[in-house]
Amino acid sequence: MHPRSALGSPTSSTASRLSDSSRSDGGRQFARNGSISEFEIERPLKMNTSSPKRPGVRRRQSEYGAESAFRASVSRLLTAKARPFTVTGHIPMDPASLVLFFRSKSGITHSLDFPINIDYDTPPALEVLLAACKPHPTPGFDVYPDRETLFYPGNLPLTATLEIANHPILDAVRNALFPALPMGHYLTALRDKLEVMATGARMAPQPRTLRNDGRVATICVTLPVHHRGGNMIVRDAEGTEEKFFGGGGKPSEVHWTAFLGECEYEVETIQQGCRMSFTYAVHLKTYGAAVDPLITPSEYFLDLLSPVLSLSRGRKVAFYLTQDYGVNPSEGLAESLVPHLKGSDSLLYHALKVYKLAPELHWAAGGYVWPIDRTVECGNDVLDSPTSLSSMSFPSAFGSPARSTKSAKSAKSVRGPMSYYNGPEEDDVEIMKIEADNLRMRVEESGAIPLSEAEIFILSDWVPGPLAKERVHFVSNGELEKLIVNVLLVIYVP
Repeated sequence: MHPRSALGSPTSSTASRLSDSSRSDGGRQFARNGSISEFEIERPLKMNTSSPKRPGVRRRQSEYGAESAFRASVSRLLTAKARPFTVTGHIPMDPASLVLFFRSKSGITHSLDFPINIDYDTPPALEVLLAACKPHPTPGFDVYPDRETLFYPGNLPLTATLEIANHPILDAVRNALFPALPMGHYLTALRDKLEVMATGARMAPQPRTLRNDGRVATICVTLPVHHRGGNMIVRDAEGTEEKFFGGGGKPSEVHWTAFLGECEYEVETIQQGCRMSFTYAVHLKTYGAAVDPLITPSEYFLDLLSPVLSLSRGRKVAFYLTQDYGVNPSEGLAESLVPHLKGSDSLLYHALKVYKLAPELHWAAGGYVWPIDRTVECGNDVLDSPTSLSSMSFPSAFGSPARSTKSAKSAKSVRGPMSYYNGPEEDDVEIMKIEADNLRMRVEESGAIPLSEAEIFILSDWVPGPLAKERVHFVSNGELEKLIVNVLLVIYVP
């Protein structure tokens, strides 16, 4: 009897140990989502010629149904975790310290103290506030003027002792809704309106088109006014909705809810009491290509830049960036560095913007520059190519990296009899020339053009200082090499 291979024809128990990521049911195979640490192995399906017993089929179908429901629940959970569109919390403050100051139409200033419970007592200032409010721009409720949602007019002064800038609400919004926000970006909150809803009022869905002020998110702070009902419903662009019950205006809590700018929201009917809330528009600002940057170059720096621009009229000039940003030029455009500019690079960029110029960032290497919409691609060298060498670089710009003895021998063998008539130094020069020509050809194939053809004039000091150096990996003759790439800030001076 021949020995049986454990891997070639495993038994049922051995197959279960080898692959626990599938279950078979009469020739059908149901894939199970394995963990990331497992190997994914694809095997051909084996036809089960024997008819399984009916009780066993019912048992496996039952297991599959339970597992399918479990996986569906996990999938929904992970989908909601991957892209949250809402976040909620409460403000750790004493509601008794909250005071609202407003001016009525008659020009008299009033103050409204919190917490409020109109079931026991209605403050006179609240009645004045309701009289000064206007109907909320909610379609479909004109037939019920007594059930309209109200808001305080924006032309009347309104202030409160509650300032969300004094609480880490924006940090919570950034961590939950904008976790991938890069350095140099920050969130600002601008108070939008004060919304008031009395008993019987409800707010119809408020689409994004009603909030076309460029906001990226909205924060709604529910003030401590006792009410029942009035749950907030938020829907994202795909129709997924979340309901927030809030605190019902509990005297000891000040709740807030934030959602992305693409969402719509509505408030259910107020069954009893009064619901008051502040809404804030959250905007995204950046240090880089923002319309209103945080930094402004000094007059001294602008005075130094002015004669340089005056003498460069009608030409396209460029400056080398000097800071390192740790990016891969083969994976992104140079323009993507604009929000991350720092130090002297950020200062020069904003100074050029002051003069109403349009600076652009380009990748550059070895006297070549890539278009603004192209990444750096060097490709891979062919091992059988007669000009294939193990080390490729621009000697004039990046020096001559050390080469192994094996590389030098393979390079000399390419030239054949010529190596018998040249000295070692001449051989090295010829190797460097072949390397430069090979890499230059690959760079040109990736879309780069010489600086002379692009008519770009580099502005540099008598003694060049440090330059931004990013690295692109490429394979040459079976070895991994790095091409040093610089960043050019290019402008055309009219």
